[in-house]
Amino acid sequence: MHIAYIEIANFRKLLSVRVDLAKETTLFVGANNSGKTSAMLALRRFLVDKGKRFRTQDFTLSHWSAIDAIGQRWESSPNEELPPLQPEEWSPLLPALDLWLQVENGELHHVSELLPVLDWEGGMLGVRMRLEPKDIEALYRDYCSARRDVEALHEAAGDDDATKKLTLWPVSLTDFLTRKLSQYLVMRAYLLDPTKLTDPQNGQARPQSLAEEADAIEGDPLQGLIRVNEINAQRGLGEADSVDVDGMGSHDRDSQKLSDQLRAYYARHLDPSETPDIADLAALRAIETAQEAFDQRLHSSFEGAFTEVEGMGYPGVSNPKLKIASRLKAVDGLNHEAALSFEIQMLAEAGVTLPLLRLPESYNGLGYQNLISMIFRLMSFRDAWMRVGKAGKSFSDVKIEPIHLVLVEEPEAHLHAQVQQVFITKAYKVLRDHENLQANSALHSQLVVSTHSSHVAHETSFSCLRYFRRLPAGMVVPIPVSTVINMSAVFGPGTETERFVTRYLRAQHCDLFFADAAILVEGPAEKMLVPNLIRNHHAYLTQCYISLLEINGSHAHRLRPLIEALGLLTLVITDLDAGEIKDSKNTACQPKRGVDQTTNNTVLKSWVPQINDIDGLYAASPEQRTLIGDQLFAVRVAYQLPVSITTDTEQEALASTFEDALAFENLSFFANLEGNGLARKFREAINGQNNVEIIGAAMFEALRNGSKAQLSLDIILSEQFGTLNCPTYIGDGLAWLELRLRAKQVDVLPLLVENAAIV
Repeated sequence: MHIAYIEIANFRKLLSVRVDLAKETTLFVGANNSGKTSAMLALRRFLVDKGKRFRTQDFTLSHWSAIDAIGQRWESSPNEELPPLQPEEWSPLLPALDLWLQVENGELHHVSELLPVLDWEGGMLGVRMRLEPKDIEALYRDYCSARRDVEALHEAAGDDDATKKLTLWPVSLTDFLTRKLSQYLVMRAYLLDPTKLTDPQNGQARPQSLAEEADAIEGDPLQGLIRVNEINAQRGLGEADSVDVDGMGSHDRDSQKLSDQLRAYYARHLDPSETPDIADLAALRAIETAQEAFDQRLHSSFEGAFTEVEGMGYPGVSNPKLKIASRLKAVDGLNHEAALSFEIQMLAEAGVTLPLLRLPESYNGLGYQNLISMIFRLMSFRDAWMRVGKAGKSFSDVKIEPIHLVLVEEPEAHLHAQVQQVFITKAYKVLRDHENLQANSALHSQLVVSTHSSHVAHETSFSCLRYFRRLPAGMVVPIPVSTVINMSAVFGPGTETERFVTRYLRAQHCDLFFADAAILVEGPAEKMLVPNLIRNHHAYLTQCYISLLEINGSHAHRLRPLIEALGLLTLVITDLDAGEIKDSKNTACQPKRGVDQTTNNTVLKSWVPQINDIDGLYAASPEQRTLIGDQLFAVRVAYQLPVSITTDTEQEALASTFEDALAFENLSFFANLEGNGLARKFREAINGQNNVEIIGAAMFEALRNGSKAQLSLDIILSEQFGTLNCPTYIGDGLAWLELRLRAKQVDVLPLLVENAAIV
């Protein structure tokens, strides 16, 4: 049995989304403000806090006006009449979470209270937890009373302009609930019908409607079924604070220091004073002996003070005498700053063995503190679930929950890239590292991690990634919302394309999953020089989150399923790669018009603009070079196009690669570029020659065997580097990307649609 997926509705930016959970580890990825934190917070609100910490700010903003409309209708009703109160009209407006379990037939004893019908034989089971009015009549009367008090106060003030302009609480029903939500709204649970389960449509979940006569489940339907632990992003390492040791409860407050966590673990699992056994007797005897010796010392130390008090007439004949005694507990030995320290071995000199040095935990780097803290907490969660040590005796009558759900927010904080990779590959193993869990399918652990780290994302397979995508206001509702994409279905399991993309992204460490846009470039020369061209000619793009990925033109199309699944705005900067048939082979050649040349570039042939011949590519319009997905998503391809170059006359230059296109539009720069290799050959081709076609032929021959990377380094080292002109085809592509990003970041669809026509 495991959690198959959750559907979240009306919670912040998550208007209606389905989040599939992998059987082991699920990773939430996406750009900033895309809804990852909202999803983690929704799980916390419903599964950990049990609906006790909701705020009106958790409601999707588009519903505020509808809630206020209910309040306005209530206010307009005569005071002596009770208007029609319809609890069901709140359901589409308030947060809800549907949790769906995949349950086998042999596990029915765990879910007997959740069965929709008596003859159910396994499959999906669903529970809806939703926020709703506790007593709608009480909410109506108290809200209307508060509003009448405000109106009466305004009337009493008369013509006082200052009072008329004063905003008094409550101004609306949402304003009333801001202060009174926990008093009038409550979380209740309902059974769902698996036969009415519907797949999402256009990225939006479609939760089933409950019957008006549906009865809420008594008590907590997940009690004894799902155990939830969490490590939130605000870990506050290095700060002293108390630890909430909650016995066998499901919620552990984040402890701020490693020693606090150590002490909590000791108290829960190891303390010999709690349900002792034979192995604890020696420790208890030692504590008792120490306490007796300490009490004797205390008595002798305070004897003079007590004698002095007695001289003041107390105690009298009938008064009890003063007695001082200590109480030693094993856990008290860990209640000091040096309870946890780090040992440092110094190098011995001249055969002298130096003692170990110990430093308090706060002296170690935050990265190590964070890593140790998270691993230790995962161990603690696991052992508490498995009733390890004293916990097993104290709670022997409590059933072990069949599902253990652990939520971890942003584990990458303070961690080096390699340590991030180690953590995400080892975390789930830590949760299962117990003899009762190794091969026990009846007890299931599920780890959910939200992250901004590409290093964490690349260590996890696509089947475990859930991509959160932002949708602007106007695309679904009048406010920005999010949708969730299950990446397991992008390539299909075990395909050659999936293997290539997984390995390539892992090697490149790109951040496609967290970017606002992507630029795919042809080779190392573009990878080195395009960022500088952006800074010098399109500075706005440096303010955006853009992932620049080098991928050869023959393989760029392999990223197409991923780019389209992410809906990621993308500029592909690639080469024309002209070719002609010689001896039945398509051989690379210098571009020319009207000679039936074709391109060898797979991107241009199979992705955008899907044109084979060079003349057709030259004639392609901007619309043909752009693939429009939706209001947010488009792919633009930029390749070498004819440009006019003036030497002694105006001539047309036809470039085939980034390097010769850059040279054609910077002839004076390359004519004086210092260096050997391609730099020298380009310099020789340009100097003393005014015919652009001859210059192009010389550069084409030089590029066949020359080092493009070395040429790029020579360009970067040049003192005139800042004067480089951006090749026209790249400049046009960057201008298009900038225009789309400016519209996208406004986050309001009308502006986006207005600019979308400019391709």
